[in-house]
Amino acid sequence: MGTPSILLNARMRLAARRRLGRFARAEGGATAVEFALLLAPFLLLFFGIIELALVYFASMTLENAVVDAGREIRTGQVQTNGGDAASFKTSVCSRMTWMESGCAAALRVDVRTVATFSASSGLATPKATCWDPGGAESLVLVRAYYDWPLITPLLQAVMQTANGKRTLTFTTAFANEPYNSDTAASVTCPA
Repeated sequence: MGTPSILLNARMRLAARRRLGRFARAEGGATAVEFALLLAPFLLLFFGIIELALVYFASMTLENAVVDAGREIRTGQVQTNGGDAASFKTSVCSRMTWMESGCAAALRVDVRTVATFSASSGLATPKATCWDPGGAESLVLVRAYYDWPLITPLLQAVMQTANGKRTLTFTTAFANEPYNSDTAASVTCPA
């Protein structure tokens, strides 16, 4: 009785080897497997490129908005109309039309006067923002910080500055025009 079971086991092993050999030689699903292996890196690269383009576009939008809104300081409109930091921030956000919905929470604006343009190059990122648009012929430094959320995992590891976001920054410095005004803008700069 022992020999038939040994024969049966040998046949089963031989059949299993044949099936395994046929499976190893089969090429029917090779393309699908190769596609599946390359799909994840391709999608990661594709979405990374799209996100980098969006970060660049957001950075350019921030730059244009700050330059345009800064003109109101340079010409004295903000100072003579009694503008403050909140109204200037709203002015910048209104110029960032496609990013306007989350702009108020994501944007920080720092406006301060400096003694010389060269003095502005050594300033560190402020912990608390300042609002000092200066008067006629003042040298003014405007810095804007926008927290842009990153989605692509590899870009988060490389580009993030705080909790999954990239802080986009733009700085412009200019001399206010010699406008005539007796009204001084309110200054709120922490010590």
